[in-house]
Amino acid sequence: MKRCLELAQTAFSCGEVPVGAVVVYQDQIIAEGWNARETLQSSIRHAEIVAIEKACQVLHAWRLRDCTLYVTLEPCLMCTGAILQSRMSSVVFAAPDPKGGACGTLFSLHDDPRLNHRFSVQQDLAHLEASKGLLQSFFQQRRK
Repeated sequence: MKRCLELAQTAFSCGEVPVGAVVVYQDQIIAEGWNARETLQSSIRHAEIVAIEKACQVLHAWRLRDCTLYVTLEPCLMCTGAILQSRMSSVVFAAPDPKGGACGTLFSLHDDPRLNHRFSVQQDLAHLEASKGLLQSFFQQRRK
């Protein structure tokens, strides 16, 4: 999660919502990303999507079984959909997203029995305050 927070800081420095994500496979970070919607003018360039695409390239597979996604903010509906489609095993996030979280806060797509895949979710409370602080600082600056 420490690397995710570093990536979130990179996003912050680029004027992006500060979210960072990494994909871990066999105890190694194989892919990472940060939000780049403003930079690339693309609504789908969330940190999770960037990291998932890179992980697929590294593993030469669209199925990311046995991979864990670490992210500073709870994934949204779009990102949770990508996690489901990639067949990822688990997600660990720091800050919940009460306005868009799809891994337990607003929606619970990760364990919906109607879907053909489910994954485990864990909140990283040790990094919650750092992630929340970065997000709050970003939005305070944007309001000024």
